Amino acid sequence: MNMPIEAVSNDTKNTAVADSQLDELLSLQKASYRSSPAPTYSQRIEQLTSLKQALLKYQQPLADALNRDYGSRSVDDTLISDIMPCINNINYSLKNLKKWMKPSARHAGLLLSPAKVKVHYQPVGVVGIIVPWNFPVMLSVGPLITALSAGNRAMLKLSEFTPETNKVLKEMLASIFDNSIVAIIEGEADVAAAFSSLPFDHLLFTGSTAVGKHVMRAAAANLTPVTLELGGKSPVVIAPDIPIETAVERMIYGKCLNSGQICVAPDYVLVPKEKQAEFIAAYKKKFNAMYGQVSDNKDYSAIINQRQFDRLSAVLEDAKNKGASIVSANDEAIDTQKRKIPTQLITDVSDDMTLMQDEIFGPLLPIIGYETLTDAIEYINDRPRPLALYIMSFDASVQQSILNNTHSGGVCINETVFHVAADDAPFGGIGPSGMGHYHGKEGFLTLSHAKTVLSRGKLNTGKFVHPPYGTGIQAMLYKLFLR
Repeated sequence: MNMPIEAVSNDTKNTAVADSQLDELLSLQKASYRSSPAPTYSQRIEQLTSLKQALLKYQQPLADALNRDYGSRSVDDTLISDIMPCINNINYSLKNLKKWMKPSARHAGLLLSPAKVKVHYQPVGVVGIIVPWNFPVMLSVGPLITALSAGNRAMLKLSEFTPETNKVLKEMLASIFDNSIVAIIEGEADVAAAFSSLPFDHLLFTGSTAVGKHVMRAAAANLTPVTLELGGKSPVVIAPDIPIETAVERMIYGKCLNSGQICVAPDYVLVPKEKQAEFIAAYKKKFNAMYGQVSDNKDYSAIINQRQFDRLSAVLEDAKNKGASIVSANDEAIDTQKRKIPTQLITDVSDDMTLMQDEIFGPLLPIIGYETLTDAIEYINDRPRPLALYIMSFDASVQQSILNNTHSGGVCINETVFHVAADDAPFGGIGPSGMGHYHGKEGFLTLSHAKTVLSRGKLNTGKFVHPPYGTGIQAMLYKLFLR
């Protein structure tokens, strides 16, 4: 059953809308765009600055709201992974926007001379953004920063699983923008389906691969370009050269952040077969140093809701029934009341387990032993291309071998998840883990139309290729350029 949906107010302030009103909102934004299709540098700077100030003002209400939505969500997880990346993104955009907006001069070449060629970066228009529940601030405000930097309007479909956070986001954005610039939409799956079917000028979706296929299918009916930020099973390769304790120290935070409810979380670990027991011992030691008991630990986030908790419990039970061995990282039982799950370290896994078929998206960690590094690479390549790949090795030749022989959306070497925070680099998947990029300059380019403009002055050399053909000038052109 749908959550209550507010009607669109008469004063164009941000509010939740029903799917029957989506066309009206889109028309409002498209009309707004047509009335001002090229926001100036100063207008964009003003919008981004206002958004930054609002984020700083609302950081505590947002953290409190996320804590309520999760039942227990680490305030520091929110500040580090939701608020801080947005602030850094805005600061980076403010610093570089003038350079991004400047038309790019290109070479016309001898054949077209005398002429000038420039590429102008024009806003695409209205951008649709579908936001997941795991990082509802970063994954709504982050794409919004990119959309506004590129001069667009934006409609955001927020997740129905974060109602408390949505309230604060709506209030925050309403204090800056009206619906003609930024509109907020809430609702369940039917509203999301209607939203993805709208004829946006670009649609950005963050979520599962399965849902991403539906989003792309809906967008295709309107020939709407899409950026899909999906996920997949992101592996960690622990090479023989690196000490196990060092490897664990470098990868454990990425698995524990938001209790593994993150698209780039390490999904499984490939470790030399003889070091599996050493890896488990090192992980348990480090986990206990970081968190200890998790049931009453505010630093360790809960699973967001009962639906996701039940899904993870079923995945764990399926693995156990099919012969997997399971060890709790802190020897603590799973707290079913508070939905707190310490990392479950799982060995003796097989491909027939649900654990190894779908993205885990939670604190379950399969550990797979390998004989040679070639075996580990082949294991990765036998499976769909992941959103992230993590290499634990100080050997440059090993690093290069894995980089050259695998495909993934992004890579960290001797680290996990932090590549997402690199403002000056693109973020995106490949194949089943997504398509397209955003963040930084690449995000600006994704949500801009690169329009080639060729201009001539009074001298018209184009007439030399006009009919009638067979002239001496044309023969000279063929001799000069067809070689």
